[in-house]
Amino acid sequence: MANKDRIEKLVETLLVPILEENGVTLVDVEYVRELGHFYLRVYIDKEGGVTIKDCEHVSRALELVLDEKDPILDPYILEVSSPGLDRPLKKDKDFERSIGKDVEMKLYKALNGHKEFLGMLVSYNKTEVVLKIDNEERVFNRSDIALIRLSVVF
Repeated sequence: MANKDRIEKLVETLLVPILEENGVTLVDVEYVRELGHFYLRVYIDKEGGVTIKDCEHVSRALELVLDEKDPILDPYILEVSSPGLDRPLKKDKDFERSIGKDVEMKLYKALNGHKEFLGMLVSYNKTEVVLKIDNEERVFNRSDIALIRLSVVF
């Protein structure tokens, strides 16, 4: 397991009691290097959306645990935030939460002259995503999808 994966899994484990205590759920953990700096990003959510206070409480509690355990050798910047309304669906739990909701999808290559689709997410599995578009269910290969996210209408 790569160091990145090890750190992300460990942080997910350390977050369990912190998330429960603060009434939020974990959307994702990312440990990435950007422009010469390491970032540990934690994305949280809850019904009705998270507040700055939610992010602050989770961040402070996680900082204490990380300082005590000291599992990350490199200097890093900790960020705790909401994933945003237009977050991409990456993991199976993202797809599961989005069943029955409208999504926007972009393909790498055009299919029947179209690269972008808008429809309701009906189902998914490891290899396929099913959208209901104009009362018709259409099946797409997950490997063909460049981006899929919740549709946000203002």
